[in-house]
Amino acid sequence: MSQSVTERLAALAPSEQSLVGYLFWMSRPRFWLYLAGPVVVGVVYAADSTAAFFTPLTVGLFLYFLVPANLFLYGINDIYDADVDEHNPKKAEEGKEVRYQGDGIVVMVVYLMTATGALFVPFVPAAGLYVLMGFYALGAQYSAPPLRLKTTPFLDSLSNGLYILPGVLAYLAVAESFPPLLAVAGGWLWSMAMHTFSAIPDIEPDREAGIRTTATVLGGNRALAYCGLCWLAAAGLMALVHPFLGAVFAVYPVFAAGIAAADVSIDRAYWWFPILNTLAGMVLTMAGIWVILYG
Repeated sequence: MSQSVTERLAALAPSEQSLVGYLFWMSRPRFWLYLAGPVVVGVVYAADSTAAFFTPLTVGLFLYFLVPANLFLYGINDIYDADVDEHNPKKAEEGKEVRYQGDGIVVMVVYLMTATGALFVPFVPAAGLYVLMGFYALGAQYSAPPLRLKTTPFLDSLSNGLYILPGVLAYLAVAESFPPLLAVAGGWLWSMAMHTFSAIPDIEPDREAGIRTTATVLGGNRALAYCGLCWLAAAGLMALVHPFLGAVFAVYPVFAAGIAAADVSIDRAYWWFPILNTLAGMVLTMAGIWVILYG
Protein backbone atom coordinates (compact mmCIF):
# COMPACT_ATOMS: atom_id res chain seq x y z
CA MET A 1 0.00 0.00 0.00
CA SER A 2 2.76 2.47 0.91
CA GLN A 3 4.41 1.91 -2.47
CA SER A 4 1.22 2.71 -4.40
CA VAL A 5 0.79 5.92 -2.39
CA THR A 6 4.39 6.85 -3.16
CA GLU A 7 3.88 6.22 -6.86
CA ARG A 8 0.72 8.32 -6.97
CA LEU A 9 2.39 11.14 -5.11
CA ALA A 10 5.40 10.98 -7.42
CA ALA A 11 3.11 11.26 -10.45
CA LEU A 12 1.41 14.38 -9.09
CA ALA A 13 4.40 16.11 -7.51
CA PRO A 14 7.04 18.16 -9.33
CA SER A 15 10.17 16.34 -10.43
CA GLU A 16 13.05 16.29 -7.99
CA GLN A 17 15.22 17.54 -10.88
CA SER A 18 13.67 21.00 -10.44
CA LEU A 19 14.42 23.18 -7.40
CA VAL A 20 10.77 23.24 -6.32
CA GLY A 21 10.47 19.51 -6.76
CA TYR A 22 13.70 18.84 -4.90
CA LEU A 23 12.54 20.98 -1.95
CA PHE A 24 9.17 19.25 -2.01
CA TRP A 25 10.74 15.79 -1.69
CA MET A 26 13.36 16.96 0.80
CA SER A 27 10.53 18.07 3.11
CA ARG A 28 9.41 14.39 3.31
CA PRO A 29 5.74 14.85 2.25
CA ARG A 30 5.01 11.36 3.55
CA PHE A 31 5.86 12.64 7.04
CA TRP A 32 4.30 16.13 6.89
CA LEU A 33 1.61 15.20 9.41
CA TYR A 34 4.22 14.18 11.96
CA LEU A 35 4.55 17.89 12.80
CA ALA A 36 1.25 19.29 11.52
CA GLY A 37 -0.87 16.52 13.05
CA PRO A 38 0.01 17.44 16.64
CA VAL A 39 -1.07 21.01 15.83
CA VAL A 40 -4.54 19.75 14.90
CA VAL A 41 -4.78 17.62 18.03
CA GLY A 42 -3.50 20.46 20.23
CA VAL A 43 -6.04 22.91 18.81
CA VAL A 44 -8.98 20.52 19.17
CA TYR A 45 -8.18 19.56 22.78
CA ALA A 46 -7.58 23.16 23.81
CA ALA A 47 -10.74 24.54 22.19
CA ASP A 48 -14.03 25.00 23.99
CA SER A 49 -15.98 25.47 20.74
CA THR A 50 -15.54 24.74 17.06
CA ALA A 51 -15.13 28.48 16.45
CA ALA A 52 -11.61 28.19 17.86
CA PHE A 53 -10.56 25.65 15.23
CA PHE A 54 -10.06 28.04 12.34
CA THR A 55 -8.45 31.30 13.35
CA PRO A 56 -5.61 33.08 11.55
CA LEU A 57 -3.22 31.83 14.25
CA THR A 58 -4.32 28.18 14.27
CA VAL A 59 -4.40 27.98 10.47
CA GLY A 60 -1.02 29.71 10.29
CA LEU A 61 0.50 27.24 12.76
CA PHE A 62 -0.90 24.28 10.84
CA LEU A 63 0.43 25.53 7.51
CA TYR A 64 3.82 26.38 8.98
CA PHE A 65 4.30 22.97 10.58
CA LEU A 66 2.92 21.25 7.48
CA VAL A 67 5.69 22.33 5.09
CA PRO A 68 8.15 25.08 6.18
CA ALA A 69 8.96 23.45 9.53
CA ASN A 70 9.56 20.14 7.76
CA LEU A 71 11.90 21.87 5.34
CA PHE A 72 13.80 23.22 8.33
CA LEU A 73 13.91 19.91 10.19
CA TYR A 74 14.78 17.60 7.31
CA GLY A 75 16.84 20.20 5.47
CA ILE A 76 19.21 20.58 8.43
CA ASN A 77 19.37 16.82 8.68
CA ASP A 78 20.21 16.33 5.00
CA ILE A 79 22.78 19.12 4.86
CA TYR A 80 24.81 17.71 7.75
CA ASP A 81 24.27 14.09 6.72
CA ALA A 82 25.35 14.41 3.08
CA ASP A 83 28.30 12.03 3.50
CA VAL A 84 26.38 9.53 5.60
CA ASP A 85 23.47 9.43 3.15
CA GLU A 86 25.73 8.03 0.45
CA HIS A 87 25.42 4.71 2.29
CA ASN A 88 21.71 5.02 3.11
CA PRO A 89 19.55 2.66 1.00
CA LYS A 90 16.48 4.83 1.57
CA LYS A 91 18.24 7.49 -0.51
CA ALA A 92 20.91 5.74 -2.50
CA GLU A 93 19.01 2.68 -3.67
CA GLU A 94 15.29 2.84 -3.06
CA GLY A 95 14.88 6.40 -4.28
CA LYS A 96 12.25 7.18 -1.65
CA GLU A 97 14.11 10.21 -0.32
CA VAL A 98 16.28 12.74 -2.17
CA ARG A 99 19.90 13.26 -1.21
CA TYR A 100 21.43 16.70 -0.61
CA GLN A 101 24.24 17.39 -3.06
CA GLY A 102 25.61 20.75 -1.97
CA ASP A 103 23.21 23.26 -3.52
CA GLY A 104 23.70 26.68 -1.87
CA ILE A 105 20.16 27.78 -2.78
CA VAL A 106 18.80 24.84 -0.81
CA VAL A 107 20.76 25.98 2.24
CA MET A 108 19.31 29.49 1.87
CA VAL A 109 15.76 28.12 1.65
CA VAL A 110 16.25 25.94 4.73
CA TYR A 111 17.41 28.88 6.82
CA LEU A 112 14.63 31.08 5.43
CA MET A 113 12.09 28.47 6.54
CA THR A 114 13.66 28.59 9.98
CA ALA A 115 13.40 32.37 10.15
CA THR A 116 9.73 32.46 9.15
CA GLY A 117 8.81 30.93 12.50
CA ALA A 118 9.55 34.34 14.00
CA LEU A 119 6.28 35.55 12.45
CA PHE A 120 4.42 33.83 15.29
CA VAL A 121 6.31 35.64 18.06
CA PRO A 122 3.83 38.55 18.45
CA PHE A 123 0.81 36.25 18.47
CA VAL A 124 1.56 33.37 20.83
CA PRO A 125 1.67 33.53 24.64
CA ALA A 126 5.07 34.17 26.20
CA ALA A 127 5.37 30.53 27.23
CA GLY A 128 4.87 29.60 23.58
CA LEU A 129 8.10 31.35 22.68
CA TYR A 130 10.05 28.93 24.85
CA VAL A 131 8.28 26.02 23.20
CA LEU A 132 9.11 27.40 19.75
CA MET A 133 12.75 27.97 20.73
CA GLY A 134 12.89 24.43 22.10
CA PHE A 135 11.64 23.08 18.78
CA TYR A 136 14.33 24.98 16.87
CA ALA A 137 17.11 24.14 19.31
CA LEU A 138 16.38 20.42 19.33
CA GLY A 139 15.66 20.32 15.60
CA ALA A 140 18.96 21.97 14.74
CA GLN A 141 21.18 20.31 17.32
CA TYR A 142 19.86 16.88 16.49
CA SER A 143 21.82 17.04 13.23
CA ALA A 144 24.14 20.04 13.42
CA PRO A 145 27.29 20.57 15.48
CA PRO A 146 28.33 21.15 18.16
CA LEU A 147 25.94 18.72 19.87
CA ARG A 148 24.81 16.60 16.89
CA LEU A 149 22.54 14.66 19.20
CA LYS A 150 21.78 12.03 16.58
CA THR A 151 25.25 10.57 17.18
CA THR A 152 24.74 10.09 20.94
CA PRO A 153 22.78 6.95 21.87
CA PHE A 154 19.59 7.62 23.85
CA LEU A 155 20.02 11.40 23.59
CA ASP A 156 19.10 10.99 19.93
CA SER A 157 15.86 9.36 21.05
CA LEU A 158 15.21 11.77 23.91
CA SER A 159 15.69 14.86 21.73
CA ASN A 160 13.01 13.70 19.32
CA GLY A 161 10.31 14.64 21.76
CA LEU A 162 10.44 17.78 19.63
CA TYR A 163 7.73 16.27 17.44
CA ILE A 164 5.06 16.99 20.03
CA LEU A 165 6.15 20.61 20.58
CA PRO A 166 4.01 21.91 17.69
CA GLY A 167 1.00 20.43 19.49
CA VAL A 168 2.04 22.04 22.78
CA LEU A 169 2.44 25.38 21.01
CA ALA A 170 -0.97 25.07 19.35
CA TYR A 171 -2.60 24.18 22.67
CA LEU A 172 -0.99 27.22 24.28
CA ALA A 173 -2.13 29.45 21.42
CA VAL A 174 -5.76 28.45 21.95
CA ALA A 175 -6.05 27.80 25.69
CA GLU A 176 -3.29 30.18 26.82
CA SER A 177 -2.14 27.48 29.24
CA PHE A 178 -0.05 24.32 29.00
CA PRO A 179 -1.66 20.96 28.25
CA PRO A 180 -1.60 18.40 31.09
CA LEU A 181 2.01 17.52 31.89
CA LEU A 182 1.19 13.81 31.87
CA ALA A 183 -0.03 14.19 28.28
CA VAL A 184 3.17 16.02 27.34
CA ALA A 185 5.27 13.28 28.96
CA GLY A 186 3.26 10.58 27.21
CA GLY A 187 3.60 12.32 23.89
CA TRP A 188 7.33 12.74 24.44
CA LEU A 189 7.76 9.02 25.05
CA TRP A 190 5.70 8.28 21.95
CA SER A 191 8.01 10.52 19.90
CA MET A 192 11.11 8.89 21.36
CA ALA A 193 9.89 5.49 20.25
CA MET A 194 8.87 6.82 16.85
CA HIS A 195 12.40 8.12 16.30
CA THR A 196 14.13 4.89 17.28
CA PHE A 197 11.71 2.85 15.18
CA SER A 198 12.59 4.98 12.14
CA ALA A 199 16.31 4.52 12.89
CA ILE A 200 16.20 0.71 12.83
CA PRO A 201 16.34 0.49 9.00
CA ASP A 202 19.43 2.73 9.13
CA ILE A 203 21.41 0.50 11.50
CA GLU A 204 23.79 -0.92 8.92
CA PRO A 205 24.35 2.35 6.99
CA ASP A 206 24.94 4.17 10.29
CA ARG A 207 27.41 1.54 11.46
CA GLU A 208 29.27 1.74 8.15
CA ALA A 209 29.46 5.52 8.57
CA GLY A 210 30.67 5.19 12.17
CA ILE A 211 27.55 6.76 13.67
CA ARG A 212 26.34 5.48 17.04
CA THR A 213 22.61 5.73 17.70
CA THR A 214 20.18 4.11 20.09
CA ALA A 215 19.34 1.64 17.33
CA THR A 216 22.96 0.76 16.47
CA VAL A 217 23.81 0.20 20.13
CA LEU A 218 20.77 -1.97 20.85
CA GLY A 219 20.53 -3.78 17.54
CA GLY A 220 17.33 -4.39 15.61
CA ASN A 221 15.41 -6.69 18.00
CA ARG A 222 16.31 -4.86 21.20
CA ALA A 223 15.65 -1.50 19.55
CA LEU A 224 12.17 -2.69 18.63
CA ALA A 225 11.68 -3.84 22.24
CA TYR A 226 12.82 -0.39 23.42
CA CYS A 227 10.21 1.19 21.14
CA GLY A 228 7.54 -1.12 22.51
CA LEU A 229 8.42 -0.23 26.10
CA CYS A 230 8.39 3.51 25.36
CA TRP A 231 5.03 3.19 23.62
CA LEU A 232 3.67 1.12 26.51
CA ALA A 233 4.79 3.78 29.01
CA ALA A 234 3.25 6.47 26.80
CA ALA A 235 -0.06 4.60 26.77
CA GLY A 236 0.06 4.26 30.55
CA LEU A 237 0.61 7.98 31.08
CA MET A 238 -2.09 8.87 28.57
CA ALA A 239 -4.49 6.51 30.36
CA LEU A 240 -3.96 8.56 33.53
CA VAL A 241 -5.11 11.63 31.60
CA HIS A 242 -8.10 9.76 30.15
CA PRO A 243 -8.71 6.04 29.49
CA PHE A 244 -9.65 6.76 25.87
CA LEU A 245 -6.29 8.38 25.21
CA GLY A 246 -4.55 5.39 26.76
CA ALA A 247 -6.53 3.05 24.51
CA VAL A 248 -5.50 4.91 21.35
CA PHE A 249 -1.84 4.97 22.34
CA ALA A 250 -1.98 1.29 23.30
CA VAL A 251 -2.20 0.52 19.57
CA TYR A 252 1.52 1.30 19.26
CA PRO A 253 2.99 -1.34 21.60
CA VAL A 254 0.58 -3.81 19.99
CA PHE A 255 1.96 -2.75 16.61
CA ALA A 256 5.53 -3.35 17.81
CA ALA A 257 4.61 -6.73 19.30
CA GLY A 258 2.84 -7.71 16.09
CA ILE A 259 5.90 -6.89 14.00
CA ALA A 260 8.08 -9.00 16.28
CA ALA A 261 5.63 -11.91 16.40
CA ALA A 262 5.12 -11.96 12.63
CA ASP A 263 8.83 -11.47 11.98
CA VAL A 264 8.08 -8.56 9.63
CA SER A 265 11.10 -6.66 8.35
CA ILE A 266 11.37 -3.21 9.94
CA ASP A 267 12.52 -1.93 6.56
CA ARG A 268 9.06 -2.81 5.30
CA ALA A 269 7.04 -1.84 8.38
CA TYR A 270 8.77 1.57 8.45
CA TRP A 271 6.77 2.64 5.39
CA TRP A 272 3.49 1.58 7.01
CA PHE A 273 4.10 3.79 10.01
CA PRO A 274 2.76 7.08 8.55
CA ILE A 275 -0.55 5.30 7.93
CA LEU A 276 -0.77 4.18 11.57
CA ASN A 277 0.07 7.68 12.80
CA THR A 278 -2.51 9.27 10.50
CA LEU A 279 -5.24 6.90 11.66
CA ALA A 280 -4.38 7.38 15.35
CA GLY A 281 -4.33 11.16 14.92
CA MET A 282 -7.67 11.04 13.11
CA VAL A 283 -9.26 9.05 15.94
CA LEU A 284 -7.90 11.46 18.57
CA THR A 285 -9.12 14.48 16.61
CA MET A 286 -12.60 13.10 15.93
CA ALA A 287 -13.00 12.16 19.58
CA GLY A 288 -12.04 15.67 20.66
CA ILE A 289 -14.54 17.19 18.24
CA TRP A 290 -17.23 14.79 19.47
CA VAL A 291 -16.70 15.94 23.06
CA ILE A 292 -17.02 19.60 22.03
CA LEU A 293 -20.20 18.98 20.04
CA TYR A 294 -21.96 16.42 22.22
CA GLY A 295 -20.04 16.13 25.50
